[in-house]
Amino acid sequence: MTTIDRKHVSSRMSQIVVHGDTIYLAGQVAKNQSSGTVFEQTREILFQIDSLLSEVGSDKTKLLSATIYLSNMSDFAAMNEVWDMWVAKDCAPARTCVEARLANSDFRVEITVVAAR
Repeated sequence: MTTIDRKHVSSRMSQIVVHGDTIYLAGQVAKNQSSGTVFEQTREILFQIDSLLSEVGSDKTKLLSATIYLSNMSDFAAMNEVWDMWVAKDCAPARTCVEARLANSDFRVEITVVAAR
């Protein structure tokens, strides 16, 4: 039976769940959300994703899927500007982007990913 490894666990959620060679990250939001623009928040989130994936032996070249939540679709182009600079060449994951009301009105973007090890 394949084990399930959970990291950065709280009573509500785990930041990382590894099942076999599949890695699931919780939705990532900017820790310093009040600082800014969707560009700044997206950049911070992608840095967090890099760090979490590295912690479990993966990286952005192994992304399988990404779901991006924007508080306002008018931020789509700015978010994509950062995303396009970050995503590894020829390794773009399956991706969904939707507009959604996020948990805090200061959040402009939230991103969750699934990756292979």
